[in-house]
Formats: sequence, structure tokens, C-alpha cells
Amino acid sequence: MVGKHQKQMHHKRSLIWLWVVLGTLLVVVGGILLHNSRSGPSVGISPPLMDSSVEISPAQAYEKYEHGAFFLDVRSQDEWNQFHIKGSTLIPLDALPNRLTELPKDIDIIVVCLSGHRSLSGTAILQQAGFKRISCLNGGLQAWIDANYPIEKGTP
Repeated sequence: MVGKHQKQMHHKRSLIWLWVVLGTLLVVVGGILLHNSRSGPSVGISPPLMDSSVEISPAQAYEKYEHGAFFLDVRSQDEWNQFHIKGSTLIPLDALPNRLTELPKDIDIIVVCLSGHRSLSGTAILQQAGFKRISCLNGGLQAWIDANYPIEKGTP
């Protein structure tokens, strides 16, 4: 009887330790996930989770266009050669982290792509680099064209 009682006590202690270890592991993993969700996306991670206030409508973007905002197109060279917003600057998304010094910090920057997904990633890269006056064209160039705002075809 003594042997069976000792085995049961040992089994209970093992289960208690198992629950303690699992609970500790759960707390650590939860803390890591919480910390990462608060620290924001890293450069190159997409799609970013961003404040939707950074997105602007085509009408808002056009108003900024008329007032001299800097339009940053993050599509590929081939896409830009097909059509783009007149006066926009092309820096493909994958090259953006290495070309931040080419961007103005003293005027509004509107980041654009075809549909609005890559431009959200570009906007996140700029935010992480400390740019403050940035917006993303909601719906991308498709929405810009649908609103009948001017584009330029081919290379300038």
C-alpha cells in the first residue's frame, strides 16, 4: 500500500509541475505576442496593420496633388512605364528602405500603387523611418483613374 500511495503522490506532483510549466510558457508566449503587436510592423512585413486615418480618398489626394504634394509610386518600373500620375516619383517598394534619403521630409508625401496594398506597406516603411506627413491613396491608381484624375502614359 505504501508503494501505491507514493506513486500517486509522485504522479500528482508531476501533474502540478506540468501545469506550472505550461502556465508559465503560456504567459511568456502571450507577453511576446502582446509586445510584438504593440511595437508595429518591421520593415518589409506586409500587409501592415495601420491606422486607417493615414489613408486618403482620391479626391483628398487630388487636392494635395494640386497643392504640390510629393507623389511616391511604389510599383515596379514596368508598371510605372505603362501609366502613372504626372510628376510622381518611382521608388519600387523593395528598394524603398534603401532610398529614404531621396524623399522630402518637409512636404506631404502621398504613397500610391495600383490597388492600395503595396502603398500601405510603403507608408508603414516611411512611418517607421520617422516620416510624419505621409498618406496612402485608398484604392490606389485604380481609384484615381475611376475618379477621372489625370494620368500620364509611358515614360515622361
